[in-house]
Amino acid sequence: MKGKCAGFAVLTAFSVLLMNLVSVAVDTSDIENVRKKEVLDSEDLQIIDNFVAEAVQELVRTEDFTSIAKVRSAILARDMSSRPSAQAQYAEQFSESAYKHISWAFKQAGELTPDDRKFKVTVNLLILVDKLENLRLADLALGMVRDENTVIRYWAVHSVTNPGVTKQLNSGKAANLQLARRVAEHLKGLVESSAPEILALMAEFAADVNVPQGEDLLLQIADMRIKRYANWSVNYELLDETVLKSLQKKLSSAGLSKPAVARRFGQLYSYVMLRYIDGQNSLSAAQRHQLASVLVETEKWCISKLLGTPQSSIKRAIENHDYTGLLDEHNKLLGDETRAGQLPLKLKFDYGRGTVGFKRIAPVVLPKPPRVKTSE
Repeated sequence: MKGKCAGFAVLTAFSVLLMNLVSVAVDTSDIENVRKKEVLDSEDLQIIDNFVAEAVQELVRTEDFTSIAKVRSAILARDMSSRPSAQAQYAEQFSESAYKHISWAFKQAGELTPDDRKFKVTVNLLILVDKLENLRLADLALGMVRDENTVIRYWAVHSVTNPGVTKQLNSGKAANLQLARRVAEHLKGLVESSAPEILALMAEFAADVNVPQGEDLLLQIADMRIKRYANWSVNYELLDETVLKSLQKKLSSAGLSKPAVARRFGQLYSYVMLRYIDGQNSLSAAQRHQLASVLVETEKWCISKLLGTPQSSIKRAIENHDYTGLLDEHNKLLGDETRAGQLPLKLKFDYGRGTVGFKRIAPVVLPKPPRVKTSE
């Protein structure tokens, strides 16, 4: 998703601050020796546990946040739990120790004062969980996806939706698929209240995860955006580039007809285009720029793939400020009251039932912008 809303800029700046800081002393000599061994004894396993415990405790107890990223780096550099070729004893012990000590750390963080310190420690722990990509830690992050603080919510969601985690969830193991379903169900409860940057994470995860609940989550996000376009309350239109690309990805990877997904793609793209056309005099320059970006990028990366040939007519119409031509392209691609569009014909979908029960061959028309009230 190109561009960043103000909230995401804050998240990014904060994350960069936390990830680019200098050193702290964590003794790594003993664990480095253990990593070189092919067979481990009980003393070696205790060394692994001691190292993780010491490093995690440093994250919680430090009051010098200019050194905290080095601690995370020390932990991550010695994690082999997700590497297929890793020494099995080492990987298993590291994973168990990480879960035990990070669980403890979150409990300790919740009791810290002042609130600013509690916040910084919690976010750093979530960033560590995110980078570890360890499914055993998913429950710890899931418990924070409803946190009142947007930054904590962002990293909690990121921790359970990042590509490394999603790949493991799709591995085919029964336990992983069960966890994937649980993550998707948790995220469904966040759709209406989440900021755009969090919704983008959720949409991308929903497109990639191979459980039915993932598709349900993606449809819920699309329906929410469609509803907000319909009542002219939508904000940060650039998010819909991610939503549309996620819908297209779900369509392209399905291997079979997905009319419910295709219907949302067509309706949402229609609303984006009609908002751009109808909002010429009522939208800000920033809103129009975001809408134009969504239209052009979606045409290039989604419409071209779905139709099987490169498409650029919408881009040309926008560049030429040709609103009549843009509406013609809308009708040709998506359909109007007289004919089905190229996309519904190719993907074999309709737009649901009309008021008299017949199948709609065209998207629902975007209501006109509400009138701006003026004082007498």
